[in-house]
Amino acid sequence: MLNQTKHKEISHTWHLVDAKNEILGKVAAKIALALVGKNKTYFTRHLDCGDYVVVINAANVKTTGKKTANKIYTRYSGYPNGLRKETLGDKMTTNPAEVIQLAVKGMLPNNKLRDVWLTRLFIFKDNTHPYMDKLK
Repeated sequence: MLNQTKHKEISHTWHLVDAKNEILGKVAAKIALALVGKNKTYFTRHLDCGDYVVVINAANVKTTGKKTANKIYTRYSGYPNGLRKETLGDKMTTNPAEVIQLAVKGMLPNNKLRDVWLTRLFIFKDNTHPYMDKLK
């Protein structure tokens, strides 16, 4: 019989990820792994075993190929003529934190825990953040 992880046995630690000169997909995969907690020995799929992740230098993340001009983010308001399209390059100039958040959100499983995991993700445009005391 396997020993199941109890909710009180789970501890949430803090991780700092520097996205400067990192590839967007690779850094998003690393963040998603820490948010879910799959790198822990007591990982259980139905429990929240994930950690807190602070991402700095989000404005300096890199992409490969021609993604800055060709990758398009679309959203629809629900009203007539409400379709909005924005390229990756435009979104990086206006809100680079949203680019990383959308990349991480796409790598997380679509279940009840996804919103809980995303609340533990803190993304900052430069290297200043208010969580210095919580990080090791």
